[in-house]
Amino acid sequence: MKLSSDRLRRLLLGLLALLLLGALAFVALRTGPLAPVKVQVTDVTQGRVSPEVFGIGQVEARRNWLVGPTVAGRVRSVAVDVGQTVQPGQLLAEMDPVDLDQRVAALDASLARAQSARAATQAQVADAQARRALAQANLQRNQDLARQSFISAGALEARQQEVASAEAGWQAAQANASAAAQDISRLQAERAALLAQRGNLRLLAPAAAVVASRDAEAGSTVVAGQPVLRLIDPNTLWVRLRVDQGRSAGLAPGLAARITLRSLPGQALAGRVERVEPLADAVTEERLAMVAFDAPPAGLSVGEMAEVTLALPASAEGLLLPNAALQQHGGRTGVWRVQDGGLAFVPVNTGAQGLDGTVLITPAGGDTLARGDRVVLYSQSALQPDTRIRVVEQLLPAGGAK
Repeated sequence: MKLSSDRLRRLLLGLLALLLLGALAFVALRTGPLAPVKVQVTDVTQGRVSPEVFGIGQVEARRNWLVGPTVAGRVRSVAVDVGQTVQPGQLLAEMDPVDLDQRVAALDASLARAQSARAATQAQVADAQARRALAQANLQRNQDLARQSFISAGALEARQQEVASAEAGWQAAQANASAAAQDISRLQAERAALLAQRGNLRLLAPAAAVVASRDAEAGSTVVAGQPVLRLIDPNTLWVRLRVDQGRSAGLAPGLAARITLRSLPGQALAGRVERVEPLADAVTEERLAMVAFDAPPAGLSVGEMAEVTLALPASAEGLLLPNAALQQHGGRTGVWRVQDGGLAFVPVNTGAQGLDGTVLITPAGGDTLARGDRVVLYSQSALQPDTRIRVVEQLLPAGGAK
């Protein structure tokens, strides 16, 4: 039985429409909204995490000195240069004494005059003492004569008045001698103070050190306390480390450290946390620690930047996953477990984390995880329990969010 041309045409059109609908359905299921979400998976492993803390620091000297005058003045000379090693007591710089030498000379003259005055008062004391002794002897003789009625009462009273006058003269001479001695003590104290002030104009090295900088040159005027030279002890160099407060759990003295200096990028230097500062930086939200070198390298410069990695104690053995596998769903942190071709969200608690992103986890709900379970590491889009997925080896960079 032959088909008419109209029926044949309609049949062909129908077959073509079916093919088109099938192609559209195939495309929709493969690449459209109904297509499975491409995911990359990883296995749950078991082991220990050796967490590490990373921070940026700056090389500093534990012992350093700012050497400057105690009073304002003009720098007379600077005897050392930057980088030079100095010994304790070595002359570093000297301030201009201005009129200190003349004031010391004036005090020396005043002191000599005061000593001469004291010698004069001592002579006066001796003279007054002799007068007092003579008056007392005369009084004694006149008293004996008065008892024998050889002299009148008036004559005896005159001798008694001479003794009182001699006694007063002796006391006045002693007071003058004491005042002269006090003047000498005052002048000596003033002279000692001027000599100490004169000595402070010589800036001496307080210890064996290296000159780090010259902050003033000859002819410069500086105020009291302003440094002329900065000294450091090269044997006390360490790194002032800044660590994010959120990753500083376990930071304590004694932790081993790997120090990488900007000047030695390919070399890791051994060190150890010497001190953890009790005060943190509230602005940058960082904690401060001081990391000492086990063996400082030659040519280390103060102020150089350094990258420091601190090794924390290893955690207890448990389940491990990459940090990228952690997702948020329903306000909880967990992982998407791949099971029988479907998805199940398993809430977890996180523990210690290493610098490589490995994190220690423990299930936080009724579901459990075991070693070898497969979980989603990356996904093209957000996941739901009923999301259809297709496991791939690696997602393209253009893939969506986790």
